[in-house]
Amino acid sequence: MSIRIMKETKMERRSEKGSGSSEIRSAIEGLSETVKVKPVAEEVKVEVHGDHTHDDDAHYIPIKPFLSICNSVLQVLDRIGPTMAVLRQDVYQNIQRLETLHESDPSVFSNLVEIVKKEVNEGTARKGSSCSKAIVWLTRSLDFTVALLQKLARDPGQSVEKAVEESYNTTLKPWHRWISSAAFRQIALKLVPDNETFIGLLMAKDENYETLKEDMQTLILLLVPFLEEIHSVLRFYSLDRIKAT
Repeated sequence: MSIRIMKETKMERRSEKGSGSSEIRSAIEGLSETVKVKPVAEEVKVEVHGDHTHDDDAHYIPIKPFLSICNSVLQVLDRIGPTMAVLRQDVYQNIQRLETLHESDPSVFSNLVEIVKKEVNEGTARKGSSCSKAIVWLTRSLDFTVALLQKLARDPGQSVEKAVEESYNTTLKPWHRWISSAAFRQIALKLVPDNETFIGLLMAKDENYETLKEDMQTLILLLVPFLEEIHSVLRFYSLDRIKAT
């Protein structure tokens, strides 16, 4: 990780201190928006893929709220500091890839499921620059965020370093190359802020910990079923086991 990235990240954290909970609330609003934009199915379309069935209408995942949630999580990752610089950059690039596709034709590329389905049918879903892979890695980044918030909400006294490491081990490590995993363990974890500092960065101005905890728990309750829906789509199209190249 370059010194420049580390310095820039530290500057961002100092300038944005005290606004963390606003990102958590933005993510909550984005998740609430997914319910509003889901269409009411007039006809159920069931597709068969291998040994699995898939209800197209039941899995309408609107791209705009999804990207809004990812952008909010991007800001939460900033609070962890230089440790998350590489992950943050990956999240940003994957968001940009999906935004570019959506903006090319919003009427066609408004549903994540249809984007995945299209690339699978074209045989491009597993290629390095595919939007399907962007969805896979953004979903895993959200998995990491949920795991971390669950640990902090459950045990506010737990070391942030330990919470970050355990969350990484269960959500991202299985899909990373061993070199990336080793670097994360030996270098990145040493840059994680202490518990009091991190909680302070997450809290909005004049907010207390109990309010922050309520926000985290609300986000967790909304994110878990949302992510399971995406994971079910990725499993159906056999994209859930993709590893880093």
